[in-house]
Amino acid sequence: MRIEHVALYVNDLEAARAFFETYFSAKVDDNPYHNPKTGLRTYFFTFPEGGARLEIMTRPGLEDIEKSTMRTGYTHLAFTLGSKEAVDELTVRLAEDGYEVLSGPRTTGDGYYESSVLGFEGVNLEITA
Repeated sequence: MRIEHVALYVNDLEAARAFFETYFSAKVDDNPYHNPKTGLRTYFFTFPEGGARLEIMTRPGLEDIEKSTMRTGYTHLAFTLGSKEAVDELTVRLAEDGYEVLSGPRTTGDGYYESSVLGFEGVNLEITA
């Protein structure tokens, strides 16, 4: 058994698409989905090293509530980059582009080398080696 995909609702579908393509080398599925009755629009992403896909979705009438990083339920998306240097470089790049670095890069108590960054629309991203 494996996780097939994770889905996120976003306000700006095209900005979210550009974010994942730019910073995580995501590739968009050739068949974006649109349901004219509900207004739902989605993209599926795959990533260079495989693993679960990411679906980003938008539709009219979304409720945009405060996104506390200390809450139950969804907390972050984690991406492994393969090296400490890659974590350092992407963390600096995201910070220079205006995204808030919450922590790191650092080695955690359980041995991960990671940083935590608030990405587009406040999505918490964990970037690991």
